[in-house]
Amino acid sequence: MARMSAEERRESVIRAAAREFALGGYYGTSTEAIAKRVGVSQPYLFRLFPNKQAIFLAAASRCMETTRRVFAEAADGLEGEEALHAMAGAYTRLIAEDPHVLQMQLQMYVTIASAEAAGDHELGEVVRAGWLELWDTVSLPLGGDVEETTTFMAFGMLINTLAAMGFPPGHRIWEGLYPSARAKEPVGKSPESPVE
Repeated sequence: MARMSAEERRESVIRAAAREFALGGYYGTSTEAIAKRVGVSQPYLFRLFPNKQAIFLAAASRCMETTRRVFAEAADGLEGEEALHAMAGAYTRLIAEDPHVLQMQLQMYVTIASAEAAGDHELGEVVRAGWLELWDTVSLPLGGDVEETTTFMAFGMLINTLAAMGFPPGHRIWEGLYPSARAKEPVGKSPESPVE
């Protein structure tokens, strides 16, 4: 078997870190757990990244970029309401098919809030920059309409909250959203209703 390059190992670390941070958060995830998931030693991990914060920032940036790319691909060649529904549908599929994306987003917000409260603004700067890229990606096919973009992003945060709380597809809580934005059944899973 061919050895992985440092760049391939770095990619493996970012993917593993996103999973670990999604589950345990920044403060609850050890670099040892990330190294173990990748199959490398902690010292090797720190040859790829200078510290835990750099690993978290790489994972956070990847999460934001994945979401931005999903919006851009869904809206490609579309405008207005057609783009809005395409982006909403693509996003709800993304978080249904890979719940770690949603979990990582939520962990990012908690981590940034804690860091900001402690006076550390570096984490927030990176995530805010990613959020602005998301905003711009959504805004463009909506004609740069600030109200439409705000509404889309606000509903997105509502979707995040409802999905994180475990409201299953078909639950009445989703009825106020456009059909394209309602919870999707994860691929290959049978419907189970943890919330009545």
